[in-house]
Amino acid sequence: MRQISIFLENAKGRLAQVLDKMAELGVNIRALSLADTKDFGVLRVIVDDPESVAAKLQENHYVVKITPVWILRVPDRPGGLAGMLGKLVAEGVVVEYMYAFVETDGLTAQVVLRPRDREIMERAVLKHGLSEEIAG
Repeated sequence: MRQISIFLENAKGRLAQVLDKMAELGVNIRALSLADTKDFGVLRVIVDDPESVAAKLQENHYVVKITPVWILRVPDRPGGLAGMLGKLVAEGVVVEYMYAFVETDGLTAQVVLRPRDREIMERAVLKHGLSEEIAG
């Protein structure tokens, strides 16, 4: 799965501005995370057709980067996330960042992970039969 990272000046109304632009472009956001520092923010979004959305945002003068991420399905219960992360850590996976959202069925969540090493992550997912999911 590929995610779009949009770099925003940390200023009043900047997040609303980019979300308005995405709505105007007909983009349906499946998941998002916002991290900020004193000077700038990073809006990470999962959307359909990230390459096309990124190109349209760049045409509108946004600084955009596409990055590969993993979306894993996790039981929505106490310890569900900890159990999955324990398996990954045992295989040497280092998580750079993650965010999650609950599915409407109330039984599972989807966790978006950015591992430091893609090959280690792939081996861990295969070894433990972790369920990959596409958001939306």
